Amino acid sequence: MDELIDLLREGLPDEVLVTDPDVTASYAHDMASFCRAGVPAVVVLPRTVEQVQHVMRTATALRVPVVPQGARTGLSGAANATDGCIVLSLVRMDRIVEIDPVERIAVVEPGVVNAALSRAVAEHGLCYPPDPSSWEQCTIGGNIGTASGGLCCVKYGVTAEYVLGLDVVLADGRLLTTGRRTAKGVAGYDLTRLFVGSEGSLGVVVRAVLALRPAPPEQLVLAAEFPSVGQACEAVRQIMQQGHAPSLLELMDGTTVRAVNSMARMGLPESTQALLLVAFDAPDPAPSLAAVGELCTAAGATGVVPAEDAAESALLLQARRMSLPALERLRPATMIDDVCVPRGSLAAMLEGTAAIGHKYGLTIGVCAHAGDGNTHPVVCFDPADPDEARRARESFDEIMALGLELGGTITGEHGVGVLKREWLAREAGPVAMEVQRGIKAVFDPLGLLNPGKVL
Repeated sequence: MDELIDLLREGLPDEVLVTDPDVTASYAHDMASFCRAGVPAVVVLPRTVEQVQHVMRTATALRVPVVPQGARTGLSGAANATDGCIVLSLVRMDRIVEIDPVERIAVVEPGVVNAALSRAVAEHGLCYPPDPSSWEQCTIGGNIGTASGGLCCVKYGVTAEYVLGLDVVLADGRLLTTGRRTAKGVAGYDLTRLFVGSEGSLGVVVRAVLALRPAPPEQLVLAAEFPSVGQACEAVRQIMQQGHAPSLLELMDGTTVRAVNSMARMGLPESTQALLLVAFDAPDPAPSLAAVGELCTAAGATGVVPAEDAAESALLLQARRMSLPALERLRPATMIDDVCVPRGSLAAMLEGTAAIGHKYGLTIGVCAHAGDGNTHPVVCFDPADPDEARRARESFDEIMALGLELGGTITGEHGVGVLKREWLAREAGPVAMEVQRGIKAVFDPLGLLNPGKVL
């Protein structure tokens, strides 16, 4: 420990080092349940690329593991410390280096908060589309690490589609530059995409070149109430089959609707078993909203309410953004799944999840990016009750198994981390796992970067 601190101090100012055990303990884990977290030896909060390089050179020299972190809003344990590690928190590297309206790019450091970037580029008439639910807290580096999505990904795509280039500090301290600043570029292997979603296990992202888009018109939202999730999912199927391109297509099941009502008195009908929110950001969204309203009615909607203006739209979307906080109030803890299935299997996924909740006697609410088939079952439980905690974990596993049975994937946007390591092997298969381990060995031969995560 003393040798590690002494070597770190040789290249770092005192203010970026945290050694107080009470403080370092606060950096030990992200927001995931059922994920072990170790005790870090030290926390480093660098401000420069050179400081990150010094940390990695020191770690390599002493064979000390390094856990890169952002805002720790993750839900898979990917940012959890391991015993004796260096926690490398990038939150102080938070500069927006450049915004280029001609090339439609932004160059940012990893600690830039998603919402801060969105507001900055809006001043230039541009937007950065990926918008995770935690966008007011989560950082771009964390978004890149987990390949995050968001509410608007049904039309605009996920983080991976907006990362053009990266500066990455490798395990031995070398600086690797990948990708491009140009609109097109196919020179060599796509190393940029390799780092997106790697959860800090291949290198430490210290700068990113991000693609921007022209800011769209304000979206208008339609809310449709259904007596069953099956009917709501049929409406989703019809919306996509008919060629509509909503900017947002979100679903809340009845448990979630009632939880939101209880917390915020939103006035949503308590009898609603599924609430579908559909938005369009075209210059004239009225025709699309009307057509989708008809599809919802034909699928069995008992109420279809289009917003008249942006203020009403924001109120409707507030209910969706409140889903997780509302469900968290039902029990002392929650475990959030992230299973993505083909759109045609969405109803089977939601109905199967409800059956799993009934089987284990647990409250499980589901909110979903329905346009992508990405479901977020939220298992509510009391961790102080050993039997209830056991049932929560078993229900979580059954939900993931159901997703794979339906042709889906164990994670659409939250990542693997610690929580789903075993499930990754089941999904990917032995050949893919062998290849992925080989890639890990090329970038991190000593296994120092975020050990115990992903693979």
